[in-house]
Amino acid sequence: MKYKRILLKLSGEALMGKSQYGINEDVLSTYANDIKKALNNGVQIGIVIGGGNIFRGLSGVNKGFDRVKGDSMGMLATIINSIAIQSALENIEVKAKVLTSINMEPIGEYYSKQKAIDAMNNGYVVIIAGGTGNPFFTTDSASALRSVEIESDVLLKGTRVDGVYTSDPEKDPKATKYDEITFDEAYNKGLKIMDLTAFTMCKENNMPIIVFDMNKEGNLEKIIKGEKIGTTVKN
Repeated sequence: MKYKRILLKLSGEALMGKSQYGINEDVLSTYANDIKKALNNGVQIGIVIGGGNIFRGLSGVNKGFDRVKGDSMGMLATIINSIAIQSALENIEVKAKVLTSINMEPIGEYYSKQKAIDAMNNGYVVIIAGGTGNPFFTTDSASALRSVEIESDVLLKGTRVDGVYTSDPEKDPKATKYDEITFDEAYNKGLKIMDLTAFTMCKENNMPIIVFDMNKEGNLEKIIKGEKIGTTVKN
C-alpha cells in the first residue's frame, strides 16, 4: 500500500449526480462503498467536502448576501453533506465521525488535529466539516489546511474529470491530460487545479495533490494501492 493516511477532497456538486440540486442517493452510496474499499486496505482517511450542491458563498454575493453571511451559509451546506456521507458510511458498517470547524455540538464534535488523528487511529473515517470555519476561504483551502494539519501523505481531489488537462477538455477536443506536473509548471500555465491559497499551502508544505475521477468506481482504491490514476501535482 502506497499511502498510510490520505485527505480526500470531494466536490459538493458531484453529489448532485445528474440532478440540479441536492444529494443523489446513488452517488452517495457509490462514494461510501469506494471509501470502504479504500479503508479496508488499511489506509486512514480524512474527508473534506464542499457545499456547492446546496449553497456556494460566492454565489450568495450575487444574490444580495454580504460575503461573510454567504460564506457562513456555505459552511453550513458542507455540514449537511458531511452528515450525509457519515450516514452512508455507517449504513455499510463503516465507523465515521464528523468534526466541525464551527462549534456545532451535538451535530459533530469541535475539530482539533488531535481529535482527528485519534479517531483515525481508532479506525474511523473522519469527515471535517465547516470549511476552515472562517469566511473568504474555499473548501479547497480547507482541504489543503487539514491535509497538512493531520499529516496526510497526499491530498486526493476527487472530481468529475480524470485529471488535469492542458485546457478544458469539454471545450477543447485537442486538450491533453498531464500524468504529472509540478506546482510551478501548473501555476505558470494558469491551470485551475485549486484556488491559489490552497495551491500555495500544498506547495509550501510539500503536500502532493492527485486530481482524479471520483465517479469512476474503484479509482480511489487503485490510487491507495499505488496505481497511476489521474494527475499528480508535486514539487
